[in-house]
Amino acid sequence: MFRSLFTLMRGRAHDADEAFTDAHALPILKQQLRDCAQAVSAARKALALAIAQNDQETEQFERFTARIADLEERTVAALEQGQQDLAQEAAETIARLQTDQETSREVLKTLQEEVDKLRASVVTSEQRLRALKRGERIAMATDKAQRVSQAIPGGTSSALRDAEETLTRLRTRQTEVEATNEALDALENTHDTRSLREKLAEAGCGAPLKTTAEAVLERLRTQTAKPV
Repeated sequence: MFRSLFTLMRGRAHDADEAFTDAHALPILKQQLRDCAQAVSAARKALALAIAQNDQETEQFERFTARIADLEERTVAALEQGQQDLAQEAAETIARLQTDQETSREVLKTLQEEVDKLRASVVTSEQRLRALKRGERIAMATDKAQRVSQAIPGGTSSALRDAEETLTRLRTRQTEVEATNEALDALENTHDTRSLREKLAEAGCGAPLKTTAEAVLERLRTQTAKPV
């Protein structure tokens, strides 16, 4: 039971830690980026120091090389002149310088390897830091957008839909009213045209529109008067 309680406490502590981290992710990320920037800056300084040491050792190696070349030339001259003791002393000095030169060569090799390694590390770190900063800007923009979205009342979408439906109904009703008015106007125009035709026909202008009793009698008389 105690083991289960301990496991439960650890689980809740882990959940609380994750919840806290999630709630404060942006401030934590900002501080982590500041720490990363400081680390990259320190790596740059270490690289600069290694390069400076490498340059100094290169100069030292070149001095050894120049002294050895000069002494060898003078030693040859001493041998040619038969100055054996002086040539011996010069040879011993050349031997010591060559030992120092080999040591300098090994130091240069080590320093160059360190410089190459540090330079690669700095380049990689700078690339990762730039990628993190881009990600931070995206995360901040997303966070701002989400905060704005959360600030909008929850019923906004529903209210907008209701307003849109009301507007649609209103426009439909207005269209129906407009269509009705147009139909009434058309009917009135038709009525006016019919009345005018009737007036013209009654005045004897054109064929009559209505059949009169006189017209019927005239037609019958005409039929009766025809020869059988």
